[in-house]
Amino acid sequence: MISVTEAIETLLAGSRRLVEAENAELMTATGRTVAGDLVSPVYVPPADNSAMDGYALRFADWPGAEAELSLSQRITAGSVPSELETGTAARIFTGAAVPPGADTVVMQENCEESETGVRILKMPAQGANIRPRGQDVEKGQTVLRKGQRLRPQEIGLAASLGFAQVSVYRRLKVAVLSTGDELVDPGTEAGPGQIYNSNRFTMNAQLAAWGFEVVDMGVARDEFDMVKDMMLEAAERADVIVTSGGVSVGEEDHVKAVVAELGDLGLWRIAVKPGKPFAFGHVRGTPFLGLPGNPVSVFVTLLIIARSYLFACQGTEDRGLHAVPQKALFSKKSSWREDYIRVRSGSEGVELYPNQSSGALFSTSWADGLVRQATGSEIREGELVDYLPFAIFS
Repeated sequence: MISVTEAIETLLAGSRRLVEAENAELMTATGRTVAGDLVSPVYVPPADNSAMDGYALRFADWPGAEAELSLSQRITAGSVPSELETGTAARIFTGAAVPPGADTVVMQENCEESETGVRILKMPAQGANIRPRGQDVEKGQTVLRKGQRLRPQEIGLAASLGFAQVSVYRRLKVAVLSTGDELVDPGTEAGPGQIYNSNRFTMNAQLAAWGFEVVDMGVARDEFDMVKDMMLEAAERADVIVTSGGVSVGEEDHVKAVVAELGDLGLWRIAVKPGKPFAFGHVRGTPFLGLPGNPVSVFVTLLIIARSYLFACQGTEDRGLHAVPQKALFSKKSSWREDYIRVRSGSEGVELYPNQSSGALFSTSWADGLVRQATGSEIREGELVDYLPFAIFS
């Protein structure tokens, strides 16, 4: 048995980026990985601008609350102001450029305008309500780093700097293959001894959600030659192969034998629950990850073990999984394996799904995260545990 940490470290030690850079339209780049540092060519904002509707003036020109200042101009967002005349104020609106010579904006609620001018009833500190040029982003500032994954907020940031395209890595092609005579696809009738193939859909959906290009290979029956042919095709069509089932020690588990013949195979028994049998190797030089066959084991090992490796192959910086301390609303005895427990969080803490079987797939939908229980560690009700919300795996 090897630990989860050892398994991940071994995978990462043998990983490398498998994709090249390309340009992508910004509108279609969500989820892609930045292929080079993005440096701002502009200041944001490009000029000093008003943080609110009000009046712009020189702080030194304020004559007191009883006297008026004449209005020399009206400045709306998008217009270009003139230099402020000495002893005057300018009507200004949120986002509008502050006129040269003005150093303070007074919110309109503290002013009283008349036909002849405006009285500043309450003067703020000098420089108030002005957003200076470059307050958000300086020209020449690196705003996105190579290896960073583009979320909606990074897309908006790039747009604010004027980028219509970004350099990103090509989407990693991941071939997905399920194995087993008992599997039938949804939409067909399951006969005696058959079950619907959930693993195919779980893997396809998760890999697509991570931004990879999925090459769906379907199902391989428990026949050596069929598994071999499909693995060879997968190696030709994809950058990485991910399978479910067929890597245990049964006579009909042909995946491990095929991989050993076509390349190299490391068959690991990982001290993880659910999970344990996990394979890693190469098929004609194409990396191969063999997940267990039980549906929850597929889900957990994909998130906990395979994810970091796949991100490394994509060129994506993986900052690791940072657990959130939560109070356990349950007790659980220690295990000789590192256990990933399906839980749901609430205002009082995290509650346990009652059936933690590796076949209880409904538990993954009921839950909103996992509790990581360290090897040999008992969980007592009321103590803090390591909670991994599903959102951190995105």
